[in-house]
Amino acid sequence: MRIKFWGVRGSIPTPLTYKKIQSKISAVVQRIQPKDLESPETREAFLAHLPDYLMGTVGGNTTCIEVRLEDDTMVIFDCGSGIRELANSMKNKTDYIRDYNIFFTHFHWDHIQGLPFFIPQGYDPRCRLVFHSPLKEMKQYLEGQMSMPYFPVPMNVMKAQKEFRVIQNPPLDLGSGKVFWRKMKHPGGCFSYKIDDNGKQVIFATDTELTDADFERTEENISFFQGTDVLILDSQYTLDEAIEKYDWGHSSYSLAVDFAGEWNIRKLVLFHHEPQYDDKKLYGIWNSAGWYLRHLEKRGVEVYLASESLEITL
Repeated sequence: MRIKFWGVRGSIPTPLTYKKIQSKISAVVQRIQPKDLESPETREAFLAHLPDYLMGTVGGNTTCIEVRLEDDTMVIFDCGSGIRELANSMKNKTDYIRDYNIFFTHFHWDHIQGLPFFIPQGYDPRCRLVFHSPLKEMKQYLEGQMSMPYFPVPMNVMKAQKEFRVIQNPPLDLGSGKVFWRKMKHPGGCFSYKIDDNGKQVIFATDTELTDADFERTEENISFFQGTDVLILDSQYTLDEAIEKYDWGHSSYSLAVDFAGEWNIRKLVLFHHEPQYDDKKLYGIWNSAGWYLRHLEKRGVEVYLASESLEITL
């Protein structure tokens, strides 16, 4: 199973601004020493030792994750603006995928706004888009965003074959895997999904405000969370912000670490980044999460920062 991140921001797309790029360049220039410019090798060594927040970016697209199962079944979680990048990445590939299983956690704008730009796949009659959600209003919601006055092109212009499957009573057999789901705390509701592919497990839990009930060792919680290989979890806030924004439907990175430790998660991916945080702030949060994990003495848990370049293979 392969997991690839195409959109990791929450709430609204957050492109790099001119000032942010200028700030990165300025910070790099200030670090240069004469010895770093002596040869191509020293220049490459200098660049290789720059911190990640200067040499790259977590990206500004909203939620979209690709999961390829062992039998190459294509699963997509949410259609934020990141789905456009997913589509672009496949344009020149010879293994042109025809079937797409798209699961929606919920239907807030930042999780559906990229669907009209799923090009060319969404407009190719040879392709099949199978939309999955526990909500029976799914078709109405998706068509609604592609209607006047919100969007100039209606959904029926997308000539790909479309199926709207209201899923009930997990698990759902899908290719070589099984898909489970459960409702999490978020305004209006949000579903987390778990894929089990021949014993390898990943949970996608964006837009989730963790509660005491999620930590309780109930049979349902144990079955869903315990020992999962990869947990992609909403960690939008710092602890102070999470307290201030109680009931807003998001979690803090420190609570995410607590949760991963409680359920013996092997890989925790901090996700759904605050749109006002720049790369330096986000990498700082990642470092703090690692420090906190070591402080808890929870061995065997790795913490990742979700970025548009991240790929995890199980």
